[in-house]
Amino acid sequence: MEQTRFFLAIALSFLVFLLWELIVVEKKDTTNIKQAIEQTEKIEQSDPEVPYLTQEEKDALLKDSISSTEPLKASRIITIETPMYAVNLSEKGGVIKSFVLKKYKENISKDSLNKELIPPEIQEIGTFKVYFENNPKIMDEIFFADTEESQFKITEKPLELTLKWQSQSGLVIEKQFSFYPDTYLIDFKLTIKNGTDKAIKDNLVISLINKAPPKVASYTFDGPSFLINSDVKQINLDKLNKNNPASGDIKWVSFGDRYFMTSVIPLASAESSVKIIKEENIVETKYFKSIGILRADTMQQLNFKLYFGPKKLSMLKKVGYNIDESIDFGMFGFLAIPCLWIMNFIYTVIPNYGIAIILLTILIKLIFWPLGTKSYKSMNEMKKIQPLLTQIREKYKDDKQKVQMEMMNLYKVYKINPLGGCLPMLVQIPVFFAFYRMLYESIELRHAYFFGWINDLSAPDRLFNFGFTIPFMEPPYGIPVLTVIMGATMLLQQQLSPPPGDPMQAKMMMLLPIIFTVIFINFPAGLVLYWLVNNIISIAQQYYTTKNA
Repeated sequence: MEQTRFFLAIALSFLVFLLWELIVVEKKDTTNIKQAIEQTEKIEQSDPEVPYLTQEEKDALLKDSISSTEPLKASRIITIETPMYAVNLSEKGGVIKSFVLKKYKENISKDSLNKELIPPEIQEIGTFKVYFENNPKIMDEIFFADTEESQFKITEKPLELTLKWQSQSGLVIEKQFSFYPDTYLIDFKLTIKNGTDKAIKDNLVISLINKAPPKVASYTFDGPSFLINSDVKQINLDKLNKNNPASGDIKWVSFGDRYFMTSVIPLASAESSVKIIKEENIVETKYFKSIGILRADTMQQLNFKLYFGPKKLSMLKKVGYNIDESIDFGMFGFLAIPCLWIMNFIYTVIPNYGIAIILLTILIKLIFWPLGTKSYKSMNEMKKIQPLLTQIREKYKDDKQKVQMEMMNLYKVYKINPLGGCLPMLVQIPVFFAFYRMLYESIELRHAYFFGWINDLSAPDRLFNFGFTIPFMEPPYGIPVLTVIMGATMLLQQQLSPPPGDPMQAKMMMLLPIIFTVIFINFPAGLVLYWLVNNIISIAQQYYTTKNA
């Protein structure tokens, strides 16, 4: 039966999509990126009569720096606390040692600590390092703060904090941070003052250091990414060619996981480059920008913004600079974003994301109700002529061409379109995929309570916690109640559909609910809830349509 084959193809296409997302797709790899030169930008030939600092002279700057002549004054850790986060800055290198988000927890336990963006392995060395490409030792110098205080608490007014390093020869580097009480954005201004008697030409390097993501199956992207020109690039660390950086107009550089990110946003549009280096479990994302030619007794200021915080679409849109494109909703993102907006709107009325998912699913089903009705009517028509189709197959079982011819004649007599039950369903598939990606990527569902044992819609639902492993199930091990019910609804829906005439097709159709149940067993509860509600409404619509046909 053609209709059954087509219906089977639709179901299998969804399965292939999920497996493709999990196994095959390489998230926006950089294989097509223009290979960059070793330097960020070729500095034009300058006046040959202008004297430049040699590498030996650059190294000597560190030996006579003011910080090295003050051994009694050790470097400090300066803590800045806002209503949204707490950050630790180290005077040694002027790096970020810790960044804790106050409004997000590490897990759902009552005694959980606040979310730390900098893993313990990285806290030892720090992140957000700023130095010169030809003189990287500067990042290990002490940048003294312009205050004797070591702790600040911001509640209303912003705070400006300047860290300064200076050599006796006259080179001064200032790092000025501006912290605000109501945003995760941090302003960063780098001032380079050349008080020496020679010009300097070099590349500025800003380095984000992170722990490499674990090599586990994931439906989302974890790792370094950047916006180059108008294209977001997500780096596959397993296929990293560290000798070839990417160059162009870099709008932002980021390292993120499913829900959080650390980012650097250059405010001046200019040719620059990004280079990713991975050593063991440490990943370093380097942003290069030429400072051009800094003549003696001149200075240069470079402005950036930092975003260390959640990957929440509404927040990132307010940040601007197209950093919201770091959230990947897949090929149907143009549909996923309205779904996210509606879900959040429902949440403002009924503050439970589980109920919001249910209501949004109902809304989508109502929009496609006419198409669904048409599909179920066509399926019912096909079900009525099943005995006649069976007779044709038995009568002409040795002549497949004759079988097809007689079946087409039967369709014409009864005025049935064999694909009438499937085509309306095809229209809905992009919405299903968009909804799937939206629910998986949304930080709103992280640790979101629904009811009972379902206290995290971003994690698989588990009733009880067994002390033994279960095949195909990721820890924790327990009863996946929603998933089992979802599989049962798929089986019930299958019983309402026309039975396949081909025995092989019938066996495959019987296996589909089992296959989907196994796949969904490790899906977030929010996704399973959506699919379950969708199945229940579809069953009700199919039963109502068939009964009144």
